[in-house]
Amino acid sequence: MGEQPEHGLTHFAEDGRSRMVDVTDKAVTKRTARASGQVQMAASTLRLIQDREFAKGDVLEVARLAGIMAAKRTSDLIPLCHPLPISSIDIQFQLLNDSTLSIEATVTVSGKTGVEMEALSAVTIAALTVYDMCKSVEKGMVIGPIRLEEKDGGRSGHFVRQ
Repeated sequence: MGEQPEHGLTHFAEDGRSRMVDVTDKAVTKRTARASGQVQMAASTLRLIQDREFAKGDVLEVARLAGIMAAKRTSDLIPLCHPLPISSIDIQFQLLNDSTLSIEATVTVSGKTGVEMEALSAVTIAALTVYDMCKSVEKGMVIGPIRLEEKDGGRSGHFVRQ
């Protein structure tokens, strides 16, 4: 397996070329990542989501499916991500107040590399799907922040956002 470059950025070789990290010799371990994001909108828009009153269908269920699909396709979207045999993807929605929808995705794999990007992709695409389905009634929705909350497994160990 290649050495990590001195600059610490593993997706670049010492000469600056982009590269996919070589994980050939890494052990297969259970790896989990949890990411979150928010969609802020008018209270009236969030009520429409809650009451399932959008003609396009149940906004949260469509967003959940979109997030699951995005996690599974992350390596097709982000050039240097490894394709992974994801074991599970769970996407949860919570109303934080009358105008903020929280999205949380947890992704698990038994693999040689982590699933942080898959969890972040799931949240991002779920949020964009909420926007897409609701833009007919509100174009001023705000997405973010989207962030990694926790990851476990692999050489870098356990991370929990403080």
